[in-house]
Amino acid sequence: MKILEIKVMRGPNYWSIRRHKLIQMRLDLEEMEERPTNKIDGFLERLEKLFPTMYEHRCSVGTPGGFFERVKEGTWMGHVIEHIALEIQSLAGMTCGFGRTRTTGKHGIYNVVFSYMEEKAGSYAARAAVRIAEALIAGNEYNVSEDIQNLREIREDERLGPSTGSIVDEAVARGIPYIRLNKSSLVQLGYGVNQKRIRATIASTTSSIAVDIACDKEETKNLLEAAEIPVPKGRIVYTEEGLQAAIESVKYPLVTKPVDGNHGKGATTNIRNYEDAVRGLEAAKKYSRGVIVERFITGQDHRVLVVNYKFVAAAIRKPAAVTGDGKHSIQQLIDITNEDPRRGYGHEKTLTSIKVDEFTMDILNKKSLTLDSILPDGEELWLKPTANLSTGGTATDVTDMVHPDNIFMCERIARIIGLDICGIDIMGENLTEPVTENGGAILEVNAAPGFRMHIDPAVGLPRNVAEPVIDMLYPPNSGTSARIPIIAVTGTNGKTTTTRLMAHMMKTVGYKVGFTTTDGVYIQNQLMMRGDCTGPVSAEFVLKDPTVDFAVLECARGGILRAGLGFHNCDIAIVTNVAEDHLGLQDIDTIEQLARVKAVVPESVLPGGYAILNADNEWTAGMTKDLRCKHAFFSMDENNPIVKRHMLGGGLAAIYENGYVTICKGTWKIRVEKAVNIPLTFGGRATYNIANVLPTLLAGFIRNLKIEDMRIALQTFIPGPTQTPGRMNIFRFRNFDVMVDYAHNTAGFEAIGDLLSKIDAKSKIGVIAGVGDRRDEDTINLGKMAAKMFDEIVIRQDKNLRGRTEEEIIDLMMRGIKEVNPNMKVTTIKKETEAIEYAIKHAPKGCFITICSDVVPDALDQIMKLKEAEDEGKMELGVM
Repeated sequence: MKILEIKVMRGPNYWSIRRHKLIQMRLDLEEMEERPTNKIDGFLERLEKLFPTMYEHRCSVGTPGGFFERVKEGTWMGHVIEHIALEIQSLAGMTCGFGRTRTTGKHGIYNVVFSYMEEKAGSYAARAAVRIAEALIAGNEYNVSEDIQNLREIREDERLGPSTGSIVDEAVARGIPYIRLNKSSLVQLGYGVNQKRIRATIASTTSSIAVDIACDKEETKNLLEAAEIPVPKGRIVYTEEGLQAAIESVKYPLVTKPVDGNHGKGATTNIRNYEDAVRGLEAAKKYSRGVIVERFITGQDHRVLVVNYKFVAAAIRKPAAVTGDGKHSIQQLIDITNEDPRRGYGHEKTLTSIKVDEFTMDILNKKSLTLDSILPDGEELWLKPTANLSTGGTATDVTDMVHPDNIFMCERIARIIGLDICGIDIMGENLTEPVTENGGAILEVNAAPGFRMHIDPAVGLPRNVAEPVIDMLYPPNSGTSARIPIIAVTGTNGKTTTTRLMAHMMKTVGYKVGFTTTDGVYIQNQLMMRGDCTGPVSAEFVLKDPTVDFAVLECARGGILRAGLGFHNCDIAIVTNVAEDHLGLQDIDTIEQLARVKAVVPESVLPGGYAILNADNEWTAGMTKDLRCKHAFFSMDENNPIVKRHMLGGGLAAIYENGYVTICKGTWKIRVEKAVNIPLTFGGRATYNIANVLPTLLAGFIRNLKIEDMRIALQTFIPGPTQTPGRMNIFRFRNFDVMVDYAHNTAGFEAIGDLLSKIDAKSKIGVIAGVGDRRDEDTINLGKMAAKMFDEIVIRQDKNLRGRTEEEIIDLMMRGIKEVNPNMKVTTIKKETEAIEYAIKHAPKGCFITICSDVVPDALDQIMKLKEAEDEGKMELGVM
């Protein structure tokens, strides 16, 4: 078997609108296409032995053991690999339940699709599943535990930590979108101007001064002491001489910790002699030049969490420990403790497995113990100097037991330091009575406090401490939104023009618009990124921009098939049309499949939003059946039966009638403007652009724009290299006209042909090219259409031949041309710049040249330079 390609889906996609995190593996079964599982001796038995837990896979049978039944009856290896990939992820602590395997229509080649939690783990699982299946087929031994451990390690390296993850989960539960901004814990919640950021548990609302204070333990201590908050007696030292003076002042037992430390790094507790004090000094100096030496306060280690200056939760923390039984060694006790099903690798479970490290060995050495020592029955041994859960510690929730005086004190501490998300470490016998009365003290105040001990304590009630964080960032009932309006535009033709017109209309009424097109990414009309920017990365670029309050995103088939959409939901989707284009690529072989790709966009619309569909196109009009949102239609025919039925039901539509672009709702109409007065329609001759105006008007109407504002936007949107580069850009030379267009498919050529039929010219010349990744019949058909549209043709070549030779493409184009007009004058000039120069320099007087460009910016630049040279009298263009 051979893996041909692995794609990672990150948003609504061809395979699922709701399941955004999918792996799509294109797999060639090769000879296994002829060997279903029931024809492989012993395969089922080996599979059951290696993965007994796979019995829970119900598969299409719908009952436990269902998948094994399918294997026994006979299923293809792609299906088996799908289930293996899901199972090994689940065994590694990433439960993933969705999968499907579908033939591509090509012999032996399948798309194996399954869900993932971390994309690198998903890609690893895809490759590992193939290796495992090959071993099972051959009857070879396979160490699957190695793959599972590798997956665990990938998960821990890639996943958000439990604290950040809990905040993100709470945001998602409220419909707040998020974007991970780096490989660590920096996350954007919301879009555009409404975004907030979190990193671990520091929010964009958190004061940097407060964080600085919290990181300076001595400064924190001084502020608290000045405010009559009980803190341990201590001082900062830098040398061993300073340590001696501190010991004389503070007295044993002591704690040493770095001034700039966090998470217990470099801290040494319960120091009772000078030798240990020196070791503690050196351990702390690894993290900070200054070292705090303070009185060791006995009691229980408490953590109190305050969010938005309100008490939220409290827990008792205990370091990793074992209790002797007089029989087992310390190492055996650790192993027994790790057998607790609540313990796992990293953060996968409530508790983390205990690992022996240098801190453990240091504790044993100080007590003259080894890992082989046997502890007396009932004796507890702490194995770590601090109570971090990530090193095997435990937490007990005591939120409901905290005395009101302590709650007041902790909320006051958060205000004194200025931390809106604040962790307070308190050492004391308990929190059920005031700390000021039981001899307890505040040890530290923490920025970015861990949430794990509260959201998943070993003992006691879990607390949703992420909820008050989201409440703080996006207060309920305040009208604060995390989102910005998103209008997504898809279709075969007209996407870019519609996107640009939509962006212009929203800019006209005052929005700060970010939009993506085949030409580039624009933020407030400033070009930020050049090129075909119609995929998910470009969409995220706009949604991450903090200046944008409205997004218009062009969504092409390539990006949807490659990775899905770059957003989870939009407010309005426009589908301009669906026509035969790019068929035979990426396993999209029919127009039905292409329509399914385009339908991803309207199906991602929020329930309260609108899908705006072309009623004149059967594939677009048929998308209503799977929508969760409302829908509206547009049509160039006021008598379109779909529109008429829709309007009878009170529906919303836009039509072209009596020369007007008109909005209809139910039985009433609003005529917005005459088409001849809209520059984009070239005096009403460019009917395809009238069709692009209609959905734009509907979207504006849905967004509650005034009719007069929409009319102004239509009148001020002037087609040309600036507003609509490569979309019917016409240049008036002295003796002829030149039009540049991006047309590259049948529908695009039809639109050009329609316009040319309304243009009076002595001759019509076309500079055209075939596209290498189209079917033979598509390229031949373009040649036929060109022969009907033009009196003379110049054939050029795209920069990227996309899998064909120049000769193949030219031959296919010529076949189509000669079939229509065997005597057509055809000139072949492969380089686009040379083809353009030839057509313009040899243009007959009164002709109209149409240039179907591959690299639009370069073509426009070349033509404008030629036009400038003619205007300045430097060049005589055209021939009589």
